[in-house]
Amino acid sequence: MSKSVPSFLQEEDPDRDGDSTYEDSYSRGSSSMTNLTHSSGMASLSSLSGSVMTIYSGDLGNIEVQGNIHFSINYIQKLREFHIFVAECRDLAAADLKRGRSDPYVKSYLVPDKANLGKRKTSVKKKTLNPTFNEILRYRVRMEYLRTQTLILSVWHHGTFGRNSFLGEVDVDLSKWDFDHTQMNYLILKARTIPTLAPSTGRGEMKLAIRFMPQINSIKDAPNTGEIHIWVKECKNLPLIRAAIDPYVKCFVLPDTSRKSRQKTRVLRRTADPVFNHTMVYDGIRDADLSEACVELTVWDRDRLASNLLGGLRVGAGTGKSYGALVDWMDSTSNEAALWDRMMASPNQWVEDVLPLRILNATKTALK
Repeated sequence: MSKSVPSFLQEEDPDRDGDSTYEDSYSRGSSSMTNLTHSSGMASLSSLSGSVMTIYSGDLGNIEVQGNIHFSINYIQKLREFHIFVAECRDLAAADLKRGRSDPYVKSYLVPDKANLGKRKTSVKKKTLNPTFNEILRYRVRMEYLRTQTLILSVWHHGTFGRNSFLGEVDVDLSKWDFDHTQMNYLILKARTIPTLAPSTGRGEMKLAIRFMPQINSIKDAPNTGEIHIWVKECKNLPLIRAAIDPYVKCFVLPDTSRKSRQKTRVLRRTADPVFNHTMVYDGIRDADLSEACVELTVWDRDRLASNLLGGLRVGAGTGKSYGALVDWMDSTSNEAALWDRMMASPNQWVEDVLPLRILNATKTALK
């Protein structure tokens, strides 16, 4: 079963630790992996809604981009908030060619780490190519972190049945931006160029220990299966994406992304150096599964409205394959794979390491 070693070094969040954006509610408890081998790696990718994934919704389509966007940006030091005032767009392309109109709205991202802070949206303006918004999109974020980001403002047509169409975008390199400049900006919209999201440095690190306990099952005539124990000890130097973060750790043993596979630590409040001392147990593991499975550990900041990804690890063989299928999530670094190899070579023994957190690659299937 899932169990915690109590730690009194940080204040524990008294509220429920579910995140409203990236996952559903869950049931804490032991996780059986007896169905691990019955689900191929390729089949499991279709259910990665709870695991790490990047979502690009909408249709880039064949609409020829035109027009411009008027906006201003400001950093409110007292609130530690980044404000984007979206005033209006002019001369947008028509998504509805027959009627010569669109139903536009504006969406904002901060990249390269857009999963951390999420997207913001304006309201939708109906039947117009010259929408006036006069809305503020807000991010709670520290200035030093903001300086590492690029702001992307994209304009979309809100179509029926969720089929939105891309109308253009602009990007602003915030590392070079003069934040004393709070006047209106008038930028021409351009066609989308998919950015290369390079992993950012300074994600922090995690101290953990793992062990494999073979042949735990003592039931007569039952197949011999064992358990993987994952002891999340602490994290250090997590990125401060806002004034104070409330971190927790989420775990899956891939390729299983079902609720039974999902376990969490508790949320610790207002710390970039959380001490969790939390042990997660997964049973139903055969020796043969060890070369096909991968432990995914991700660290999240629980904000009021959503949980934001800070970084993660994938401890496994790092072969790129699982049960004969090519999978993107079997991408362990050399240090992550070395810890897994030490675990396999030392059954019943804890093996420990301090591993740097990273931005985890999204799976190709999840992007479809």
